[in-house]
Amino acid sequence: GTKDSPTEIIANEKVVLSGGINISSWKKLTGAIPGLPKESAGKVWVADIPNFDGCDLLFRQLWVNGNKATRAKNYNGETMGRILSWNKETQTCKIPIQKGINLANVKGMEMLIHQWWAIANLRIKSVKVVGNEAELSFMQPESRIQSEHPWPAPWISDKTGNSAFYLSNAIQFLNEPGEWFEDLKNHRLYYWPRATENMLKADVVAPGIESLVKIEGTIDNPVSFVSFKGISFEHSTWLRPSKHGHVPHQAGMYMLDAYKLKTPGTPDKAALENQAWVGRPASAVEVTYANNTSFENCRFEHLASTGLDYKRGTSYNLIKGNLFKDIGGSAILIGTFSDEATEVHLPYHPSDKREISTNDSIENNLIIDVTNEDWGAVGIGAGYVRGIKILHNEISDVSYSGISMGWGWTKTQNAMKNNTISANKIHHYGKQMYDVAGIYTLSAQPESFITENVVDSIYKAPYAHLPEHWFYLYTDEGSSYFTIKNNWTPTEKYLQNANGPDNLWENNGPKVSKEVKRRAGLEKPFQHLLNEKSVYSNRGINQAENKSVVFELIFKNDNLPGNRDLESFAKENNLQASSIYKWNNRLVFYTSSLKVESLQQTLKRLNAQEIKLYDNLFYDFNREKNCGEMPVTEWDNIILSANLVEDEKMQKEYLDYHKTQFEKWPEISKGFCNAEFQRLAIFKKDRQLMLIISIPKGKNLDDLNPKTTLNNPRVDDWNAIMKKYQEGIEGTKPGEVWVFFKPIE
Repeated sequence: GTKDSPTEIIANEKVVLSGGINISSWKKLTGAIPGLPKESAGKVWVADIPNFDGCDLLFRQLWVNGNKATRAKNYNGETMGRILSWNKETQTCKIPIQKGINLANVKGMEMLIHQWWAIANLRIKSVKVVGNEAELSFMQPESRIQSEHPWPAPWISDKTGNSAFYLSNAIQFLNEPGEWFEDLKNHRLYYWPRATENMLKADVVAPGIESLVKIEGTIDNPVSFVSFKGISFEHSTWLRPSKHGHVPHQAGMYMLDAYKLKTPGTPDKAALENQAWVGRPASAVEVTYANNTSFENCRFEHLASTGLDYKRGTSYNLIKGNLFKDIGGSAILIGTFSDEATEVHLPYHPSDKREISTNDSIENNLIIDVTNEDWGAVGIGAGYVRGIKILHNEISDVSYSGISMGWGWTKTQNAMKNNTISANKIHHYGKQMYDVAGIYTLSAQPESFITENVVDSIYKAPYAHLPEHWFYLYTDEGSSYFTIKNNWTPTEKYLQNANGPDNLWENNGPKVSKEVKRRAGLEKPFQHLLNEKSVYSNRGINQAENKSVVFELIFKNDNLPGNRDLESFAKENNLQASSIYKWNNRLVFYTSSLKVESLQQTLKRLNAQEIKLYDNLFYDFNREKNCGEMPVTEWDNIILSANLVEDEKMQKEYLDYHKTQFEKWPEISKGFCNAEFQRLAIFKKDRQLMLIISIPKGKNLDDLNPKTTLNNPRVDDWNAIMKKYQEGIEGTKPGEVWVFFKPIE
């Protein structure tokens, strides 16, 4: 089309472009079938596999009355097993054998393994049973890739449990309602109906076509001014996992090759050891080299892999007001991730800038129950994009991250810049995989903004490799030149991992304006889509525990950063400059436990000789608890430090005194209440103490402290006893014990 004469495909009635094939003539199975579990007798129905393109239809999905059925697997419901070991040299995996499960017939059998932030689908070649264990070997090429690639790898941990797994696609696993098995050898499909399904009337659909629509231009002759409005796209297939296995690197991008460098380091990243080359999963609707196209008010449902993919060479396209639901992979992908011949960590700099997806918009879409097969895929995934606007979408019920923007893991400037993620509502995410966030970024993206989004309610993933490794916002490796501002989250549980320069964090967290919460998500003309929401899983929601911690940095030769540098550091790392304090050659950061993981990395940039974390809070006076009064809304923190004496017996006595102080010395709390102390906390690291006294903002400790002993001689008695346990830290003057750290502001 042209601007003056566009091509429009508009539905006046319900229009469905389906790649599905109906399966009918179901009969209840009466005879015995080798391998079928006893409990399935009399429950299973059977139909002939339809012929498609001259042979039996091969498929990985099945829908009955619009509901996705489950490919028969060895563990029922959402339960999974745990691998026993993984041997990279022999490319084998050991698993426990379930009671009553026969693993003899392995033709077509697959293993799904949960590993960090991605799953892998591995075709089983052979099973060797020894006692209560089975050793699995796998088909090529996935066997080599799975064992040679370093990240993400099978997880082995006594603390959190080894990688979870299940086996699928065998007749012996068909043992509960909603499961099916395709017997290609005998050309039959078996299904155990759910209680509400009548197989004489059921609408049963299997997918037969991979891409329902392809819009393909060239770099010199792009497709222009074509729009789809009100069309439904349903029942696409994706068979690569059945033919080659599926070992993703991240965001569903499957590895074609991957290995660990013998000597770490590349020209762009000195410590890099991970090398990978990836392919891109198929999509139901695919667009390349196109501008001014649009998909509006469409439905993308019951799809095996990606819903809609704007792959490369796109500009000024619009994805608006659509529903994405029941999709095996990502709802939307856009932009180049890596060419198949290019290693994933290399910055993308095409010589022809028309290759870059530029100024595309994704607005007011409802994305629910996607990533329900490839758990490491995402709601919206943007690769090397420029000028993209991701606005007012609502994303929920996803297995991994809501929005992922960027690729390359590099702080080197590349094709990306001027990108915006704003006013989106993301919730009920991280259903299966962790190392996750509502909004996740990679690499340098100058003049890019993440603003006024609402991120809430991450699921408790039952088999997460690290149960606490989840975040609301996550700027990952190389993320640079971002402004992250005015995003509402229940707490400031964010991660900045190996970021590059010039990120600005400002006003994010639970104190953000209620107006931001009200505006986020679908705008009013598109809120009718909310009627499509399904019932959320009854799985629990994570609540971040926000505790206080102290970081101390010790510098060599008083070589501390200047106040201006520290203020810039605070802005880049989601800190308040008022939380930074100085004394001699030391800095103290008084902050939240939610920021520990980020700060353990970013504080290294200040080049301190030593970094110490104080997270052992052994004494905590709290005004609300100990005085029965609500604290004031604003306060100042006074930070002091001293050492305990070297005698370990005396150290224990000191701790015991504080452990029983509220009970045996109630006058101390009374003195703190009288002096308007809001909180008094003491942290310990080795034998060094950090004391934080919180007082009403604008008041002076010298004026308040005498009130602790006013008509209260027991406080003097306490202080006298404590003196024998305390001494000055390194650098104090003779006789000096407690030193005051001064705020940099």
